[in-house]
Amino acid sequence: MKSKVQILNIGLDNLSDRHLLEVLKKGFVLTPNIDHLVRLQKDFEFYQIYQSADWIICDSQILSFCSRFLPGPTLTAIPGSSFFTEFCLYHKHNENIRIFLMGSALGVAEMAKIKINERIGRSIVVGACSPSFGFESNVAECNQLVGQINSSKANVLVVGVGSPKQEKWIYNYKHKLGNIDIFLPLGATIDFEAGFKKRAPKVVQKAGFEWLFRIFQEPRRLSRRYFIDDLPFFSYFLKQILGKYKNPFNESEFH
Repeated sequence: MKSKVQILNIGLDNLSDRHLLEVLKKGFVLTPNIDHLVRLQKDFEFYQIYQSADWIICDSQILSFCSRFLPGPTLTAIPGSSFFTEFCLYHKHNENIRIFLMGSALGVAEMAKIKINERIGRSIVVGACSPSFGFESNVAECNQLVGQINSSKANVLVVGVGSPKQEKWIYNYKHKLGNIDIFLPLGATIDFEAGFKKRAPKVVQKAGFEWLFRIFQEPRRLSRRYFIDDLPFFSYFLKQILGKYKNPFNESEFH
């Protein structure tokens, strides 16, 4: 039985990155941060996707810190981008792990593939593609992507096209991806692996300020998210601490 920590309307798995590496053989992995928690208060489709997940891993040092104010254990933060780097190293000699990268700007996924394979010393990444802008609304392109992924014989799929688009795409198409054992929607991970974007120094990551580092990199795209869109989380969380939080989705009303 996995240990869970309840934050608002989702339960997060509480385990170390090493333990996750050892037990992750199959499943749909979600990596919630504050942005996800806010969206989970208003996007029922996104909430349903979370109910279908096999693993819900804390992606945020801030969520880890917040969990200290709740009864029970403190959540261990496992940032998805850091975990993927560890995942590749852990399976360095495991020929049964074959990864497909889907996301980022044109050519970036292919560059990430080259760099990962050079670092690992084998072709652990067997395929890569960068879908067009708005691809999720193009059924023909989505089916073409499914065919490309299936043809690669990959059994691990990393999708980095931004949330909630990446989670929704996996949820809608995973039934067609019979070879895939592990689904990893991981945001900017492909950009980081390609060297297209820089991650914050580790000391900044551990202090919980990677979000601030990213704002300096992409102020136009991220300032509104962090300073406006994500602020309601703290009022929701205060209600949880005070015992006044209610899940906005009374599931009995949606069945």
